[in-house]
Amino acid sequence: MLEEYSRFIDSGTLRELKRLVGELKNVRILHINSTKKGGGVAEILSRMVPLMEELGIETRWEVIKGNTEFFKVTKKIHNLLHMPGGESLNHDDVIVYMKQTFENTNLIDTDRYDVVFVHDPQPLGLIIKKLKGQKWVWRCHIDISTPDEEVWKFLETFVNSYDGSIFHIPEFVREGVKIPAFIIPPSIDPLHDKNVDLEEDFVKNTLERFGIDPSRPIVLQVSRFDRLKDPFGVISAYRMVRKRHDCQLVLAGSFADDDPEGEEVYREVLNMKGNDPDIFVLNLPPDSHREINALQRSATVVVQKSIREGFGLVVSEAMWKFKPVVGSNIGGIRRQIINGITGYLVNSVEGTAFRIKQLLMNPDSRELMGKNAHERVRHSFLITRHIKDYLMVIYNLLRNS
Repeated sequence: MLEEYSRFIDSGTLRELKRLVGELKNVRILHINSTKKGGGVAEILSRMVPLMEELGIETRWEVIKGNTEFFKVTKKIHNLLHMPGGESLNHDDVIVYMKQTFENTNLIDTDRYDVVFVHDPQPLGLIIKKLKGQKWVWRCHIDISTPDEEVWKFLETFVNSYDGSIFHIPEFVREGVKIPAFIIPPSIDPLHDKNVDLEEDFVKNTLERFGIDPSRPIVLQVSRFDRLKDPFGVISAYRMVRKRHDCQLVLAGSFADDDPEGEEVYREVLNMKGNDPDIFVLNLPPDSHREINALQRSATVVVQKSIREGFGLVVSEAMWKFKPVVGSNIGGIRRQIINGITGYLVNSVEGTAFRIKQLLMNPDSRELMGKNAHERVRHSFLITRHIKDYLMVIYNLLRNS
């Protein structure tokens, strides 16, 4: 399996991976998160876990259980960690969170594993199951650099009970994190259906199925229906662009199992779209990987106008397909886009519209930026590098135990 990636990576990376696998072949690993479908975490684990298994390292993936009430609380926690100022966490919320955490301690067997990776705040409290000799790592996929202080105080005791933490970028590391912090950006898998080459007929048929005109420029944003992804700002920018340039806007996304706000945001986006026949709001099943691939390959300009962002893997996905991306100058997006080289970083709706217009008017710039973008991902954001980083963290923690 690993050899299939040799056309994307250098031989040195392959040798390093094989050596690390040899060092850790008897280590048992468990990943825990809150959903099997929807969002970047589930997508990463769906590729990483089987690949590590094929490399000969026993790796499993478990998902916590939770009702609507629990996921409303964890969504509130998620939003407050990203930025203070929303509805605060109350006593009843804490009870809901802790009750579901204790229920999950009986549902998920962690005892037989040497290393346990817990992803994001939803399953964070499972650290109470930690046994002597185990290594537990909290993998934080969101920006907690400026959280609501009350929420952070609630989570901080859990976090500092872990043996290590992993963040996307250094700026996300919270000052109150007293355990070792490792920096590991996420990745895409070039062999995933979302990233493999597609036949032109499939791309064309996909556009026709959704009523999109393949002969006219397409502006695309792919993301969950989430206010932090700012689909409303994208529509506003598109309407500025349309005053001078003929183009279509595609907002493609889905609902995540652990995000109860998705359907509400989707309805609000449809309401803002109104009767505009050139805005396409596509609510796709979470496994519509080839369709997303086709949309990204057919796009003229790809946008990621998030208000807050952990990393935004859709940026790397589009860049892998030779697309320049106009992205918000925040979080992990600014670690992927090199401004003016692989796309543009923007700070406002007006700036987004300006850069979209600039790319629509300059096909030569689009082509050059697209080539640079592809190389950027090939060198920095592929799954082989990601797995090597994880194995290095495991090796480091076990060696120092």
